Amino acid sequence: MRSELSRAAASAPVPVPRTAVPLGIDDPVERARAELKAALAAIEVKANVPRRVALATEKATARARSFARSNPGAAVAAAVGVAAAVGLAVWGAVRLYLR
Repeated sequence: MRSELSRAAASAPVPVPRTAVPLGIDDPVERARAELKAALAAIEVKANVPRRVALATEKATARARSFARSNPGAAVAAAVGVAAAVGLAVWGAVRLYLR
């Protein structure tokens, strides 16, 4: 049974990431096209700042929610501390501006 599963897993095609060139391309033109496509995809991934910010925001939100579920008291204390720090920063900026 185990050997059947390992054979099935070995024969299943592994998906290639968009930023990688698949193996086994013999035609030089097709290989060049695949390399160009992978390079452009890598540039898009690296240069797409709004998408990267959105992904980072989603990760941070998930971590904050997980933290809030596991430690609700500490999450409330952290939220109060962040609110106080932002309020203090705004107050200080307005005070400096009005001088």
